[in-house]
Amino acid sequence: MSTSLGSGRVPFTKGLHDLGNSCYAYLQPDGSWGYSNAGLVVDGGEALLVDTLFDLPLTREMLAAMRAAEPAASHIGTVVNTHSNGDHCNGNELVADAEIIASKAAAEEMAEETPESMAQYKKAAANLGELGEFFLRCFEPFEFEGITKTPPTTTFEDELTRQVGDKRVELIGVGPAHTRGDVLVYVPGDRTVFTGDILFIDGHPILWAGPVQNWIDACARIEAMDVETVVPGHGPVTDKRGAAAVREYLEYVAAEARARYDAGMDAVEAARDIALSDYDSWIDAERIVVNVTTLYREFSGDTTPPQIAQLFAQMAALSKDRPGSSTRGA
Repeated sequence: MSTSLGSGRVPFTKGLHDLGNSCYAYLQPDGSWGYSNAGLVVDGGEALLVDTLFDLPLTREMLAAMRAAEPAASHIGTVVNTHSNGDHCNGNELVADAEIIASKAAAEEMAEETPESMAQYKKAAANLGELGEFFLRCFEPFEFEGITKTPPTTTFEDELTRQVGDKRVELIGVGPAHTRGDVLVYVPGDRTVFTGDILFIDGHPILWAGPVQNWIDACARIEAMDVETVVPGHGPVTDKRGAAAVREYLEYVAAEARARYDAGMDAVEAARDIALSDYDSWIDAERIVVNVTTLYREFSGDTTPPQIAQLFAQMAALSKDRPGSSTRGA
C-alpha cells in the first residue's frame, strides 16, 4: 500500500487536534514503538481522557495542551485506559484523582507490565548486542525512571457507559486481541471512536495475545459503526478504511501463516517467507515475527505465555534486513 490511510482531514502532526464538537485527538508521529495517540471528550464542563502516554514528560505536555484548549480539562473526571501497554497508561499518576477505567483483563495485565522493567532493560541494553541496539532504537527516547504505576480504580467486562455532560460514551470490550483486555471508546453523538491499539494506521499491528479472529471481529465492528472519525492507537486519524485495512492485513497474515504451519515450516522461517509487498509503506515490518509466532501458538493450542525477550531478539534480527522495519535512531 503506497499511500497513507489517514483521513486527510486531520494532519498527522504532533499535538492536540480538534475533531469538532469538543472532541480531540492527541497525536504523536511517527506512530512507531511508544509513540501512541490519546483522546479527549468534553461537554458541559466535564472531561474524559482516553489513555495517558508512555512517560511523565510526554503526558504532562499532552495535559498542558488539553488544558490550554479546554477549561474542562483542568479537572479530568474520567480516564479510560484502552489496554495494558505502558504507552497507554504509564502517565496515569498525573490524573490519579480521576476515575480510571479499564477492562478487568487489562487491569490484571497492567500489574504484570512495569516501567521499572523497561528502565532496567534500558540500562542493560549496551551489553545485549543486537537485541540491545534494537531495544534502544525503539525505546531510548522515553523516561521510565520515577513512574509510579497507577492502576485503574474501576474495571468492567463487556461494556460500560459513562456520561460526559450530555454526551454518551460507550466503552466496548473487544479483547483478547492485541492484548488480553482491549477496549474501544465510542462517542455516538460525535460519530467518533477511539480504538486504542486495535488499529495501527500506516504501521504493522502487533498480535501479542490473540486469538486473531477476535481482532478481525473488532475491526469489523468498527466498520459497522456509525462513525466518520476513527482515532487509532498509533498513526494518523483515519475513517472506516483504516479499520478495513487492518482487518485485511490480519486476515492475510493469518491465512499465510496457516499455510506455512500446515507445511511444517517453523515460525521464524514463516515470518521471513511471508510477502509483505502490499504493506511496504507501513512501518515496523519486523512485527511479523510476533504475529506469526502468536498465530502458531494459536494453531497448536499452546497456552504458555510468550517469550517476550526471545521475540524481541527475533525482531531485532529481522529489522536489519527487512524494508520497513524500525529505523528510529537511538
